[in-house]
Amino acid sequence: MLLGALVNAATFAGFTFLAPVVTDTAGLDELWVSVALMLFGAGSLVGVTVAGRLSDRRPGLVVAAGGPLLLAGWPALALLAEEPAALFPLVFAQGALSFALGSTLITRVLYEAAGAPTMAGSYATAALNVGATVGPLVAAPALATPAGNLGPLWVGGLLVLLALAAAVPLGRDVLAAGRPGEASR
Repeated sequence: MLLGALVNAATFAGFTFLAPVVTDTAGLDELWVSVALMLFGAGSLVGVTVAGRLSDRRPGLVVAAGGPLLLAGWPALALLAEEPAALFPLVFAQGALSFALGSTLITRVLYEAAGAPTMAGSYATAALNVGATVGPLVAAPALATPAGNLGPLWVGGLLVLLALAAAVPLGRDVLAAGRPGEASR
């Protein structure tokens, strides 16, 4: 649940403050904010769809590939935000990676707590909501740093780094596949 909350916090840290990146950093018209948000949403749909097909059988693959890519994506977005040709594909990719990784981690919670499905679902939802609340709260002060509009993107990267660092001691428990009712260890 902690890993899912941290990944969701990273997602909402970057996503919440995307408009000033598009208008101020990239210098685009406000119309392009809608385009960026649509791309992030389309990426989210792709990420959940791909992860949904893989995470039951190969959650380790989603975490091992998606985690480092998501970690690299937030700083890449911060560094390349001035270039619309890089900004928009990265926004799509971050949406896809955020939701692929986040949904896979939450799926692990559901599998581990298969004996208490109501509690598993409520705790998994609570973890996502905590992340969605904490991410913007942690990222907002970064707007007042020298990083300015890009600060929340750097915070997103830091939150993913914390999630990956927290995953190391959990090792196989995070990566193991299993269906409800099966031991995943």
